[in-house]
This record gives sequence, structure tokens and C-alpha cells, in this order.
Amino acid sequence: MTHTVSASRHVASPTPVSRPAVRRSLVGGMVAGPVFLAVGVAQGLARDGFDFTRNALSQLALGEAGWIQTVNFLLVGALLMAGAIGLRRVLGGGGGGSWAPVLVGVFGASFWVAAAFPADAGAGFPAGTPDATVMSGHGTVHMAAGMVGYLALCAAFVVLAGPLAAHGHRRWAVASRLLPVAVLAGFAASATSVLAFTAGAGLGLLGLTALTARLATTPANH
Repeated sequence: MTHTVSASRHVASPTPVSRPAVRRSLVGGMVAGPVFLAVGVAQGLARDGFDFTRNALSQLALGEAGWIQTVNFLLVGALLMAGAIGLRRVLGGGGGGSWAPVLVGVFGASFWVAAAFPADAGAGFPAGTPDATVMSGHGTVHMAAGMVGYLALCAAFVVLAGPLAAHGHRRWAVASRLLPVAVLAGFAASATSVLAFTAGAGLGLLGLTALTARLATTPANH
């Protein structure tokens, strides 16, 4: 009887997620940033009229070859969603484990909205386009999506500091709290330099890559 009860309890116990399975689920969050930036920079160098000092990467979705950047937005949004699921699996429930994946998911969704509502043309891109004087409806939605998405990402960084510290990654926890400051500083400076905006956005993406990779080394909770 004792043996039977023990066996029953053993069968009913949840099966922990293996480390390789968790790593696979986190891959999206680790590669999303590098993919978006690599594809964006490659296009910026190749497309006529694009100037990194005047144009944002979002504008690459315009023109005949704009479909490449649109696909880039859609793909990276999907990768971020996968990364959010991976964070949920590795962190489990409670506090940061519940909110961080949701916030990263919001960030991922913002890329899908950005793909559906492209930025406005202007500042010479596509080639020959004059400076825009009035923001269009789709341009407004695009900008709003980016704002909401990056605010969600910054909030995710703050939330992730707790789990990082709890797992002994104290320096990473400090970095996680400082990242939002750097990202928002880049956005604040965008009025005087498009490069500052691009740097802030890129830092946010690469910061998520680094933190996700660090969390991939923590024990799985589920």
C-alpha cells in the first residue's frame, strides 16, 4: 500500500521544464534585437536616399523595397512574443515573473502595430521626399505604438531587476535599472539628433538580448 501511494504521488508531480527547453523558448528574446538592427542597418546602407543622421529605421518600410522592413517588424514582433513566453517559463509566477513577460509581450505587439501603420515619409526618404509638415493618421499610430512599446520595455527592465537580484545577478540587476534611463535619454535627445533616437532604441533591444541571455542560465521554475 505504501509503495502504491508513493508511486501515485510520483506520477502526479509536475514535470520540470528541462534547461534545453527553456533555452529554446528564450531564443526569441535573445535574437530579436540583433535581427532587427542587422536588417535595418543593412537596408540603410543599401537604399538610395537613406541617411542615418536624418532618417529613422522605421522609414525603411516606405518605398518599393519597404516590404523588407515590414517583414522585419513582423518577424521581430513574433520573436519578442516567443521571448516573453520563455521569460514566463524561466521566472515562474509572482512579481517580476508575472509582469515582465506581459510587458515584453506588449513591446512585441508594438512591432506588429508599427508594421500595420508605417511611419511618415520625410527628411529626404524615400529619395526626393520633402520634409513632412503634418503627421498623418498612420504616422501618428506608428509613433504612439513605438512610445507605448518602449515604455513597456523600460518598465520590464525595472521589473526584471528583482528576479535578477534574487538569482544572485546583482550587477545585472543594477544594469537593468539603469537601462531605462539610457533609453529614455536617447529618446529625449531625438529632437536634436535622429541618431540619438536610434541609439536609444537599439540599446533597449540589445539590453533585452543581454538580460534574456543572463536569465537563460537561471533554474527553471516550471
